[in-house]
Amino acid sequence: MSTAPSSPPTRFAVALFPGFQALDVFGPLDILNTLSTQVPLSLTILSTSLAPVSTATPAAGGPSTAQSVVPTRTYADANVDVDVEVLLVPGGAGTRDPANVAQVEDYVRRAYPKLRYLLTVCTGSALVARTGVLDGRRATSNKRAWEWATAQGPRVNWVPRARWVTDGNVWTSSGISAGIDMMYAFVADQFGEDVAQTLADDAEYVRNTDPDDDPFAAGEGKNGVAK
Repeated sequence: MSTAPSSPPTRFAVALFPGFQALDVFGPLDILNTLSTQVPLSLTILSTSLAPVSTATPAAGGPSTAQSVVPTRTYADANVDVDVEVLLVPGGAGTRDPANVAQVEDYVRRAYPKLRYLLTVCTGSALVARTGVLDGRRATSNKRAWEWATAQGPRVNWVPRARWVTDGNVWTSSGISAGIDMMYAFVADQFGEDVAQTLADDAEYVRNTDPDDDPFAAGEGKNGVAK
């Protein structure tokens, strides 16, 4: 049985924007949903307004199906800063438009000094890189969007072969499904390995527990094209 911190975080939030990647959000949050049956947790869904936020991008040419999530608070809510210990920033096509995520970036800059942990999935790290929070830190991102993502943070120490990377209180994961492995690893770090493995077993999920085991990194067969 692994040893977890005496006071692991219990107040989580996710930063939404139009065009977020569904699994970037729903994968990690499903783990937290299950964890909350054992540990009381709170979850805040953040957006620019309380209107439903769609996985579809505002621009034409996106997917023909999409889902929407109803936020619970806005980035402008000054009181939200003290109510969030862990912030999850997803990626998705919406990160490509700086105007689309400008309020998210402003919130990350404002909130980060008060956070206990910052977690990103996929190109969420590119979004956060534009804020300067990742400058001088090790981080990773989606290998399929590698050139674009890494260009968003020239002062970031990008790790090209990693399923996820931990640098201090910042956790960044590779593309989409990697966020699930990262969240299980985060739960193991904070609540104990036995808790994380039980949650994975209940979900019938086979974890990747090695952050350096990255089958989608450059050079790892046809799936490893970093572009």
